[in-house]
Amino acid sequence: MLPLRLRPAVISAAGSGYAFFFALLSLTAVACTSVPPGRSAVKSVELTGNDSIDADELRQKIATADSPKFLGFFQGVVYDWNVFDRFVLERDLQRIERYYRARGYYQARARAGRVFFISSNKVRVDIIIEEGTPVVVGRVDVHGLQGLPESVIAEVTKRLKRKLKVGKPFQEEKFDDAGKILQTALEDNGYAYAKVERAADVDLPKGKAAVGFFVTLGPLTHFGEVTIAGLGKIPEEPVRRALDLHPGSPYSRAELEAAQRALLDLNVFSSVVIEPDLSRGENQARPEVPIRVTVEPSKLKAIHVGGGAEIDSLKSEVHLVGGWEHRNFFGGLRSISFEVKPGVVLYPTHFPTFQAPKNFFPEGRFNAAFRQPGFLEPRTGLFTRLDGSVAPLILSSEQTKILGYRDIRVTAGLDRSMWRLYVALSHTVQFDSPFAYLGGLDRDLKSVVISYPELFVTLDLRDQRVHPHEGAFLSEDLQIAGVGGAARDVRTQAEARGYIPLSRKWTLAARVTAGLLFPQNYGQSIEATAHNAQYVEGTDERRKAVQDIQLMFLRGFFSGGAGSNRGYALREIGPHGIVPQASTAAAQCRDPDPTKCILDLPLGGFTLWEASVELRYPLSGALTGAFFIDTSDVSDKKVNFRLDRPHLSPGLGIRYDTPVGPIRLDVGYRVPGLQSPASDSDELNPDTLFGAPVALSFGIGEAF
Repeated sequence: MLPLRLRPAVISAAGSGYAFFFALLSLTAVACTSVPPGRSAVKSVELTGNDSIDADELRQKIATADSPKFLGFFQGVVYDWNVFDRFVLERDLQRIERYYRARGYYQARARAGRVFFISSNKVRVDIIIEEGTPVVVGRVDVHGLQGLPESVIAEVTKRLKRKLKVGKPFQEEKFDDAGKILQTALEDNGYAYAKVERAADVDLPKGKAAVGFFVTLGPLTHFGEVTIAGLGKIPEEPVRRALDLHPGSPYSRAELEAAQRALLDLNVFSSVVIEPDLSRGENQARPEVPIRVTVEPSKLKAIHVGGGAEIDSLKSEVHLVGGWEHRNFFGGLRSISFEVKPGVVLYPTHFPTFQAPKNFFPEGRFNAAFRQPGFLEPRTGLFTRLDGSVAPLILSSEQTKILGYRDIRVTAGLDRSMWRLYVALSHTVQFDSPFAYLGGLDRDLKSVVISYPELFVTLDLRDQRVHPHEGAFLSEDLQIAGVGGAARDVRTQAEARGYIPLSRKWTLAARVTAGLLFPQNYGQSIEATAHNAQYVEGTDERRKAVQDIQLMFLRGFFSGGAGSNRGYALREIGPHGIVPQASTAAAQCRDPDPTKCILDLPLGGFTLWEASVELRYPLSGALTGAFFIDTSDVSDKKVNFRLDRPHLSPGLGIRYDTPVGPIRLDVGYRVPGLQSPASDSDELNPDTLFGAPVALSFGIGEAF
């Protein structure tokens, strides 16, 4: 029996304002909650004097809390009021003091919990804190490492002192983490029976703590028998191959963690636990440690169906989604999946005018994927993909000619995960066939084949993928076209992301992206300022321009949109000019306004840079907010990072968390004077929102 997963429709457009308003009033009327008779509800909790520890962090440790707000604004609607209890408040003051001591503030006092009635049954609680002077780390000593290589001793000591810095507040959590670091380092070097004891001597008058770690190494050990439990119908041989743990090889905790990640990468287990069995003891002639692997299989077959809609400043569309996957296809844990996404584009309906559609352009996407684990060696996978699409190329809401492309891509390659590093080496053959949705097909426009090997590398050091709070993410994508096909070029794009936790719920995120394109047999028309070019039907110059622009659409860089610079719509940043295949010649133009026949449209560029900074903060429950600053540029020259054209766009965003990631709405504002020079004639003036230099973007998942 196949499990059925329904994907809810996600509509990226505001519905009727009146309908929403009346629905909200109705919900408020029926969902209001009340305070129990004779009791008081907590309206808010205020903390003062907490200069060193964030208030949100302290609120996580106490039971007395603000009453929750529906949609981040309304208390007493849908959610019950939090009832005030003075005995709970007294214990909360003790919890705050205990938490401060764990952070090194041994003299901290939660001095008072004042209660103010702001109505007959609503109170505000004020907690006043006196932090005092923290106890700092005075010294860190490690004993018992004799016998280890000097390089290992130096590395372990360095990591400990990086975690417990001399002169910084002595924190119990970091003290515990330092002990775990030492234990893990010893196990990575083969000492499975190593024991680490730790002690801290706190001198309150001097405000210093002397920290000591005492190590008993035990014997060097090796892996013993590997047993696997919980496989069910999953074959054991490919699982053992992915584990790659062999009896007799040196024991290493790092190898166990790598084996766990390798099993999770098979995508057939929802849980993997790998534990050493130390019950045999260390008094063996040649100590061997048996390994127990316990797995919990996930569903091997699934069907998913759903649908959705989206709207932006260029177009709107509705679609359905259907797919099937099997994670043990013909045994051997081979995975195979199919997905189809039929839809229709409503043209020229777009945000914010919402004009009625005049044309309905059918579109569709299809993809199939296959992966063979354990190819050539235990942890390398062989994968193949087939992607196909039929869709209109919407470059402006005023086009009189609408092109469509039939796009087919076949990819085959190898991939491997090592620690948090992922590497994929593949080759793709891409076939694109143009056709006309509206206005006829340009006779100079031909089908094109692009063939390129690709190296894709990521290093994921984030604490989590959906809601990263700290860490970093690095990626590099290198493509070299020319192994057959129409395009010969080198294309590279690198990205770095970083996340800094300002508190438990506040995150400062940043992103930098750079891309370079080096074409060898196209691009001359773009470099020759196509904005001013005049193309005559039937000439070689026009045919070359059409071919150049077509390849730039497929290989060039663009900027702007929900995952890029949010002050602009999709592809709005970068060189613009005349696109012959998407414009009607002036002599043949039948529109009352001839300017609508020949449009400045995005051409693509050779050099891309983007940078973003975003502050993410909580609002209420699943609702969070963001303040961001985006900046970017796309140049029509090679290796030309134009920092004098920042296209600076600060803005605000709101996110609502869902099981598939946060649904977000961002509003970006283009700061006058901080876009591109007034003399820049190859950029189009971007669309406005009700006359203001503003753009709206919708998306699922964080921008980065």
